[in-house]
Amino acid sequence: MKKITYFTTPEGAPEPLETSVFRTVRFNEVDPMGIMWHGHYASFIEDARVALGDKLGIGYQDFYNHGVVIPVRQFHVDYLASLTYGKRYEIKARLFYTDSARLNYDFTFLDETGRVMARGYSVQLMVNEQDKNLLFEWPEFTRPFLQNWKEGKINLK
Repeated sequence: MKKITYFTTPEGAPEPLETSVFRTVRFNEVDPMGIMWHGHYASFIEDARVALGDKLGIGYQDFYNHGVVIPVRQFHVDYLASLTYGKRYEIKARLFYTDSARLNYDFTFLDETGRVMARGYSVQLMVNEQDKNLLFEWPEFTRPFLQNWKEGKINLK
């Protein structure tokens, strides 16, 4: 199966940063047929996005502590196969580099055999919490992170 990417990596930009989380579909997340309701994918994606942001030191709380909120601007999921009750799935999150003040994440849902069950993306913007103005540059506190990313100094292992 062809690998799908929702974002492009600009020439000279570092490779995306990636992590995985594992979730088991719970009873309250399924319909009478045992299939996970489409709206619950957002919760699985959020777990992966939070895990990656926290590992990198640019999670929700890090932004908030610096007076920046990061609302979701875009959210998209392509449903390829059903997630079912009691099954465990891997959700891979990748953050793509951009000079713009935004977080471009893509996600892949995999079953225990590695089969792609769903994929999607989200885009978050950066907003000054006090005056609600959109930021066009990354906040100052993120600059060391961005420099380390560009220099290949981030190891998520």
